[in-house]
Amino acid sequence: MEVQKDIRKRELNPAQVLVLGFAGIILFGALLLNLPIATQSGQSVGFVNAIFTATSAVCVTGLVVVDTGTYWSVFGKVVILMLIQIGGLGFMTMATSAAFVLGRRISLRGRLIMQEALNQFSLSGVVRLTKYILYTTFAIEGIGALILTFRFAETYELPKAIFYGIFHSISAFSNAGFDLIGNGQSLTPFAEDPVINFVIMGLIIIGGIGFTVILDVVQNRRYKKFSLHTKFVLLITAILLVGGFFLVLLFEWNNPNTIGNMGFGGKVLGSMFHSVTPRTAGFNTLPMDQLTTPTKFLTIILMFIGGSPGSTAGGIKTATFGLVILTIMSVITGKEDVEFSYRRLSTVTINRALAVMSIGLFIVILITLVLSYTEVGQDFMDIFFESVSAFATVGLSLGISSQLTVMGKIIISITMFFGRVGPLTIVVALAQRDTKKPLIRYPKGRIMVG
Repeated sequence: MEVQKDIRKRELNPAQVLVLGFAGIILFGALLLNLPIATQSGQSVGFVNAIFTATSAVCVTGLVVVDTGTYWSVFGKVVILMLIQIGGLGFMTMATSAAFVLGRRISLRGRLIMQEALNQFSLSGVVRLTKYILYTTFAIEGIGALILTFRFAETYELPKAIFYGIFHSISAFSNAGFDLIGNGQSLTPFAEDPVINFVIMGLIIIGGIGFTVILDVVQNRRYKKFSLHTKFVLLITAILLVGGFFLVLLFEWNNPNTIGNMGFGGKVLGSMFHSVTPRTAGFNTLPMDQLTTPTKFLTIILMFIGGSPGSTAGGIKTATFGLVILTIMSVITGKEDVEFSYRRLSTVTINRALAVMSIGLFIVILITLVLSYTEVGQDFMDIFFESVSAFATVGLSLGISSQLTVMGKIIISITMFFGRVGPLTIVVALAQRDTKKPLIRYPKGRIMVG
């Protein structure tokens, strides 16, 4: 019995499995990208650059140290695409899909890991949700790829247009931000193209609201029938998208380097896209280094918040941000409970949201501080922007990614990994949690706050 207990204690918990799983995929991807066949020149990119690119792909970030469109060979681009797809869906979802194909039964332990990976409240319906995620993902990416292929075919030869359509559809839905346009342009050549803009924006938003929300919307269709989580996520997402749009339009209206010289339609389209892309997507139709300072800071805020729980997006998540705001409002108004839509929210949920936001802020501050020391000569705003972009797995940059030192690349790689797996998951994986209820409960104490 003692031996069995000791073995159980040594078993990895779901959080540890997720952390090691993502780390293993990154290492495997880095080994493939480090091969000479992965580059156009036939020379190895170097292991540090390979690990950076693999981490950026698996963590669906989009930060790059070499230009994706011109530096990598077809083999290298396919490897990056596969890493993006695995990272977007999650390695447990991909492992489960392999089990489906082989006809194998999903064990209880596998379901527990899937529950942790998908951020679900219970084990019930986890396997069914995984199947739905796979079907939905491939269907949406397929439709997006088809539309983009038709549009790219007007600019490129058909084989290239097909590959571009597939690559950018998967990259957009996975909120990865990798592009093949070349020379660091991202989607700036298509800044006023409504088809490219709306398809990419649609893929980013759908991929970023969460699979649970998508399933709820498809099944119930009416707002009144939606779950509390779905209502909350849709409300916060709408506020951030609309608010971001109007602020970008205001801050950039007279900026000749971005939308200042565009017509009204171009201004609206450019502002809409820039409101959507910080949801951890990483594409840009406006030159990032030419944005006004208020827009850069707004972008940092939107990147830090990110997408929604259970999605392909990063950041602290919309629900976390919304819960923190509701908590602050409850304190200000003197309410004892945090409420939304005639429901009282649990203290456990509130504490989890506060923990996620606090850990996220701590990581960003720490990384910014360290990079300010290692990246001598770089502008502070550029460093701060890069730190948040890496943590929130966004991929937007003000142009310093390729200029980072070896230490800077390693630090950003670690930050992207923390951001993708989730700060709370990392903490849980490293900490030894005591699930036993304490036998002693101490009397309350008072500490002055504020």
